Amino acid sequence: MNQSASIVTRHAAFLVLCAFGLALFFGPAVQLLKMSFHSELYSHIPVIPLISLCILVFSRKKVFADLSWGWKGGFVLLALGLAALIAANRIGGIDGNDYLSMVMSGAVLWFIGSFVLCYGSRAFKGAMFPLLFLAFVIPIPNFFLDPFVDLLLMGSAYSTEFIFSLTGVPVHRDGFTFALPGITIEVAEQCSGIRSSIALIITSVFAGYLFLQKGWSRLILVLSFFPITVFKNALRIVTLSLLASYVDTRFITGSWLHQSGGIPFFAVGLALMAPVLWALVKVEKRGRIQETEDSRQ
Repeated sequence: MNQSASIVTRHAAFLVLCAFGLALFFGPAVQLLKMSFHSELYSHIPVIPLISLCILVFSRKKVFADLSWGWKGGFVLLALGLAALIAANRIGGIDGNDYLSMVMSGAVLWFIGSFVLCYGSRAFKGAMFPLLFLAFVIPIPNFFLDPFVDLLLMGSAYSTEFIFSLTGVPVHRDGFTFALPGITIEVAEQCSGIRSSIALIITSVFAGYLFLQKGWSRLILVLSFFPITVFKNALRIVTLSLLASYVDTRFITGSWLHQSGGIPFFAVGLALMAPVLWALVKVEKRGRIQETEDSRQ
């Protein structure tokens, strides 16, 4: 009875802190939600809290098996979340994306701090993945986003040149521009695949949580997004270019495959990631078998 009362008290305290946090971060959160419906880059944001909540609900018995009050860690995280909100509103000259990045960092810290304060460090360890998964609601700051897009563009351009060389089609490359018979294309920012990169990163993180146990294997799976994205981008560019050069130029100027073709090519990216995941699962399984055999000797 006392344990049930204690859990109810903790839940009530957590909801109160979350409600207070919602009041603090309500304006920027609504602004971010509206932006997610109009920006392809952040269309994933509304889904992230739902995924975290589902994981937390399904693992609630394990998470809430050992509870305590995490006063010190909780108050530190709450203070950091509040400081991020204050700093975002005090610093001048930052654009809307970086402002939301700072504020939402504060919101995530506030939510995690509320959880740690009410349920303790052991519960936090059990709920670490769904709580840290909330970091994907934070918009990527420009100082990281811009060079990341440039890196994707550069990798896509080199991969495009390589695939063109395999086709035997006469192509002249000048930086990010490719001249084919009858057309000239440019690997622009829209071709970077930044949206699909974020989607692949989120997918790989979630898949690693579900199917892998080792930190190194999860890291390899996440890092595999870059060569997969670069190859997928190049495949899309080459496909559209060849169709425009030899079939109809409208494949580049206004076709559905050009404007919305990221979806089928994202499926290609998932198909390429699947064997990487399968191989890592097999390697982990062999490692566990070897550890068992060694322990018996």
